[in-house]
Amino acid sequence: MRSLRKVTPVDYERQPYRRCGRSGLLLPAVSLGLWHNFGEAKPLESQRAILHKALDLGITHFDIADRYGPPIGAAEAAFGRIFPRSLRDEAVVTTKGSNPMWDGPYGKGNSRKHLLATLDRSLARLGLDYVDIFYLHRDDEDTPLEEQVATLDHMVRTGRVLYVGVSNFSPERTAEAARLLRGLGTPLLVHQPSYSLLNRRIEESLLGVLEQEGMGCVVYSPLAQGLLTDRYLNGIPADSRAAEGRFLTPERVTPQVLAFVRALAGLASARGQTVAQLALAWALRDPRITSVLVGASSPEQLEANVAAVDRLDFTEDELATIERAAKESGVES
Repeated sequence: MRSLRKVTPVDYERQPYRRCGRSGLLLPAVSLGLWHNFGEAKPLESQRAILHKALDLGITHFDIADRYGPPIGAAEAAFGRIFPRSLRDEAVVTTKGSNPMWDGPYGKGNSRKHLLATLDRSLARLGLDYVDIFYLHRDDEDTPLEEQVATLDHMVRTGRVLYVGVSNFSPERTAEAARLLRGLGTPLLVHQPSYSLLNRRIEESLLGVLEQEGMGCVVYSPLAQGLLTDRYLNGIPADSRAAEGRFLTPERVTPQVLAFVRALAGLASARGQTVAQLALAWALRDPRITSVLVGASSPEQLEANVAAVDRLDFTEDELATIERAAKESGVES
């Protein structure tokens, strides 16, 4: 029998795969998020090169949302144009709903009316019959949680979605959503929160809820929108995301943050890593974290980020050094 390695370009040995909670689904430790750099702002061939490099690096998990672009919907459309259909069974493709997508009362939120319509539009843009994971991108207090989860259950039962998840939900609402879905017979697979060395709020209670419920955790912004890289060690570059005010404002690049990142740079160098690789490895140190989502502006940047998996171990002294640096710099941890 021919091995999978010979019939697909995916390198499954490049990085570890982790089980998503107590489910049967495995995800790569580092996954590709299409929040940035996919859409109409960059040439399609550049996006194709990043996607192909992802497969070379063992990335089979692609995280998208209906609103990602620019313009909105463009990330899904670009993925639909460049993803090799021959590899559909080797990929975990996710998307999200809840976002404002069109004008009028049905163009946003978590009503059954909006969610089913936006899922159908996403599938059309992606050119797929189903997505592997559909997330509620955020909670909707104006829609009963029972209606929200019943809609997720319906998506699974109609074959348009294999698994369901939530993003940016509170620990309490996550536990309640998991309970309601369990009663319907559809497990809540995963939560997608923000998590990084500069944003550790999920450690307070959410990770405990996920562990208790048997859910996975796929984190976004593990590099804090680029702050946890070598890019800002000497201030704000003129062509940086912070300088342009794109998802990161100059006000966030404080002296305290810069002091912390410089301290991380010293530790990273001693470990043979970049600041970004250290930050990704740190997020993955907790076994409750299934995968970290990274964006990429080039194949080379993606390859550098995936190299974080080459050194995932931390000594007690290294972890203590990180905690001490956070405290001394005044960065909340």
